This record gives sequence, C-alpha cells and structure tokens, in this order.
Amino acid sequence: MDFIRILIAIFIPPLGVFLQEGFGKHFWINIVLTLLGYIPGIVHAVYIIAKK
Repeated sequence: MDFIRILIAIFIPPLGVFLQEGFGKHFWINIVLTLLGYIPGIVHAVYIIAKK
C-alpha cells in the first residue's frame, strides 16, 4: 500500500499525505510546500509516507 501512496504523492503530494496522516499538521504543511514549489511538496510527502 505504501507504494501506491508514494505514486499518488508524486502526482498529487497533498493527497498522498492525506491518505497517510489525515487532516493533520503535515497535510497543511504539505499544502504550503506544494504551493511554494512542486518539488518540496513531493519530497515532504514521500518523507511522511516512508517514515511510517
């Protein structure tokens, strides 16, 4: 299941974080990072998914 979440995180980073954490602080951090730059959003999303 993590592989699917990582694939989702590459295309839509906030959705990948949402599937892992829900509407927590990491979701909102990822929204901001994705708006500031797509690559930071991807890196953050993959980190959040991979650390669990």
